[in-house]
Amino acid sequence: MNTTETENISGLKREDFQTTVNGKKTDLYILRNSQGNEVAITNYGGAVVAIMVPDKNGKMANVIQGHDNIQDVINSPEPFLSVLIGRYGNRICKGQFQLHGKKYQLATNDGPNHLHGGPTGFHTKVWDAQQMNDHSLILKYVSSYGEEGFTGEMEIWVAYIFNDDNELVIKYQATTNKETIVNLTHHGFFSLSGIANPTPSVESQLLEVNADYYLPIDKVSIPTGEIRFVEGTPFDFRTPKTIGQDINADNEQLKNGQGYDHNYVLNKNEEGELSFAARVTEPVSGRTMEVYTTEPGLQIYTGNFLSGISGQFGATFPRRSAICLEAQHFPDTPNHPYFPSVVLYPGQTYTQKTIYKFGVVD
Repeated sequence: MNTTETENISGLKREDFQTTVNGKKTDLYILRNSQGNEVAITNYGGAVVAIMVPDKNGKMANVIQGHDNIQDVINSPEPFLSVLIGRYGNRICKGQFQLHGKKYQLATNDGPNHLHGGPTGFHTKVWDAQQMNDHSLILKYVSSYGEEGFTGEMEIWVAYIFNDDNELVIKYQATTNKETIVNLTHHGFFSLSGIANPTPSVESQLLEVNADYYLPIDKVSIPTGEIRFVEGTPFDFRTPKTIGQDINADNEQLKNGQGYDHNYVLNKNEEGELSFAARVTEPVSGRTMEVYTTEPGLQIYTGNFLSGISGQFGATFPRRSAICLEAQHFPDTPNHPYFPSVVLYPGQTYTQKTIYKFGVVD
């Protein structure tokens, strides 16, 4: 079926996303729902390049940071801008881990550490794409044995569904032919005020996180191994407060992350249940976004390392102009045996489901 008509409310053009990378074709796919809202995705890295939703007055805007053509997606100064992440989301200390008695060395692409699957991780791959209908897209990729230093050949499917409740549902599935580690996520950079030149800071937005604990980090953003209570710290978002209220507090953890860049331990009744994780409210536009996930962790990142890069249609993305809510297992899990396991065995299926639900309040 035709993936996109020439007309869409994001203004993106399909032909601007069509090229060939390593013999595979890239394209643009538009998902629509009955509310008249849209999500635009390219199969290069599974990048979500537009989420068009209304504010409280019905005014449409793109609430995710992205580019307006494939070359800018490929060459983005922020390689992880609103893309799929794998095989391992977040950091692994010194890029090293042990599995069945063997030591593995991954690329160190974030200071001394491995980050987000490495420089040629899933965010740089052209996925096989099949648009099922107006509101769903299936991406598939086979990660070869040894790719980026990981063991096992892994087959991954990701489904994007944009339903009539304005929920962007992302479902993941993966299998392997050899024991390996996996931690998949999507790195959406959300700007609920709408991207602009410059895109406004997220510091005035209200954030609520359903977590009593978070993971402190060292100076190079690796979890110390402690699981710390949020109460009495700048990390307590159990009741909504503005992102900016404590972001510049004199706090060692905030200094280590240059703001929020920490994994929250989500409150769960049982492992793997789909439950409420977080809510963001943008007070001026009235836009809201709720996050639900089956994952045990949620990395909250406040765009501390954005540097005013150029994005779609002249928009710019300054420091702290986005919030990322990356549902995942914990960073550096292979080196912390008591963190929830990220090992996947042959015969098992890795699954994950995360929902980003958009709405408005007066």
